[in-house]
Amino acid sequence: MNFDASSLLMNPFILMFATVVLGLLFGKIKFGKFSFGTSGALFVGLAIGYFIYKYANSIYSAGHTDAANYTAAAAIFVGNGGKIINSYFFSASLIFFVAAVGLLAAKDIGYIIKKYGAKFVVLGLLITFVGAGVTYACTAFTGNSNQYAIAGVYTGAMTSSPGLASALETAQAHAEEYASEYPNLPMEEKKSVIKVINLDESYHLDANNVKTLDSKMKETYVNQATAQVGIGHAVGYPFGVIIVILAMNFLNVVFKFDVEEEKRRYRIEMAAAAAAKTGKEIPTTPFSMISFALVCIVGYLLGSIQIYMGPLGYVSLESTGGVLIGSLILGYIGKIGPFSFRMDSKILAIIRELGLAFFLAIVGLNYGYGAIDAITGSGIQLALVSLIVGFIACMVGFLVGRYGFKLNWVILSGALCGGMTSTPGLGAATEAIGSDEPGAGYGATYPFALLGMVIFAIVLHKLPLL
Repeated sequence: MNFDASSLLMNPFILMFATVVLGLLFGKIKFGKFSFGTSGALFVGLAIGYFIYKYANSIYSAGHTDAANYTAAAAIFVGNGGKIINSYFFSASLIFFVAAVGLLAAKDIGYIIKKYGAKFVVLGLLITFVGAGVTYACTAFTGNSNQYAIAGVYTGAMTSSPGLASALETAQAHAEEYASEYPNLPMEEKKSVIKVINLDESYHLDANNVKTLDSKMKETYVNQATAQVGIGHAVGYPFGVIIVILAMNFLNVVFKFDVEEEKRRYRIEMAAAAAAKTGKEIPTTPFSMISFALVCIVGYLLGSIQIYMGPLGYVSLESTGGVLIGSLILGYIGKIGPFSFRMDSKILAIIRELGLAFFLAIVGLNYGYGAIDAITGSGIQLALVSLIVGFIACMVGFLVGRYGFKLNWVILSGALCGGMTSTPGLGAATEAIGSDEPGAGYGATYPFALLGMVIFAIVLHKLPLL
C-alpha cells in the first residue's frame, strides 16, 4: 500500500478534526481580555480552506487523471460542488448544535414569547429590511456587479441559507423572463443581460449587435445568473458571520453595560415567571439518545414542509429553522409518553459545543477561498458590501432592541442573531453570555426574519441597479 500524503491532506475527516483542534487552541489565546473561544475554529478554517482549495484546484486543473491525488481533488470539485467538506457533514453538525440549543432554551420560551412576542416580530422584519435596503443602496458603488450577485451578497451577509434558496429560485425565474423579453428591453437593460452572458468566457458579445438571443445564449444567461447569486452568497457569508460574532463579543464593551448584571436581572425575571406558573413542574431526566434523535427527526421534517406564500411561492424553514422550532416546542412540552425532552443540561451543552465547533470549522473550510480571494482580488467590492450590510443591519437591530424596546442583553443577543438568521452568531452569543438563554430570543425572532429574507431577496431582483 502506497502512502499518499497529498490525498491525506485533502481528506475531509483529517481537515475537520485538525481545524477543530487548531481552532480551539487559537480560541484560547487572549487578546487583552478577549478571546475567540469556539469561534476560533471559523478563522482557522478560513485560512486552511483557502490553501487547500488552491492546492486541490491546481491538481484538478492539471487533468492528470492517473495521478494518485487526482481522485481526492476531483471529489471536491465534482462530488462536493467546489466545497472542501460535503454538505452532509455541514447539515449534521448544524442540526446537533441547533437541537441542543433549542432544548436548553425551551423552558423559558413560553414566557418570553408572551412578554416580548411583538418586539421579536418587529426586530426580525426590521433587520432583514434594513439589510436589503443597505444592499440596494450599495449598488450605486458596485458598477462592475449585477443584481444577481448583489442578491447573493445580501443572503450571504445575513448568513441565510433559506434566503439563498429563495434568491436562486427567483434569479432563475427572473433570468428566464428577461431572456425571453430581450428584444423589447431598453438598451441599458440589454447591456446588463449581455454583460452577464459574457461572464461565460466563450462569449464576447456586444449589445449593440445582438438583436435577439438564441437558445444557447438564453441558457447561458440563466446559468450565469444563478451562478452569480451563489458567488455573491459565498463572498458575503463569511463576512456576515464575522460581523455577528464580533458584535456578540464587543457590543457590551462599546456600549458599556455589564453582562453579568444583565444575566442577573434576566434570571430574576425568569425566576419570577417560574414562580407564577401553575401546574406540575416537569422534571429533568438523564440524557436520552432516543429523545434527542426524535427531536432531530421531527425538526428536520418540520423544516422540509413547503408553505405556500401566494406570489412569493413556496417557502420552508429548512433544517436550521425546523430543528430549532421543533426542539423549542418539544422542549417546552417537556414529555410525551415515554419520551422526555427536558434532559441533562450538561450533556446537551457538550453536544452543543461539539456541533458548534465542527459547524464553524466546516464553514471556514468551505468558504475560506472565496473570502480571502474576495479580499485580495476582484471580489473586494462584494466583500465590502457584505461587511457594510451586516454591520448596519446588526447595529440598527441592536439600537432599536436595546434603547427602543429596552430589551435585556441576554435575550437581545439571541434576537439579533435570529434577525440575522445567523446560527454561528448564536454560538458566539451563548459563549459570550456564558449560558444558553439567548437561544430563546433566537428561536422567537428567526421565523419572522426568515420571512423577511425571502420577501426582500425577491424584491432585490425586481429593482434596477442604482
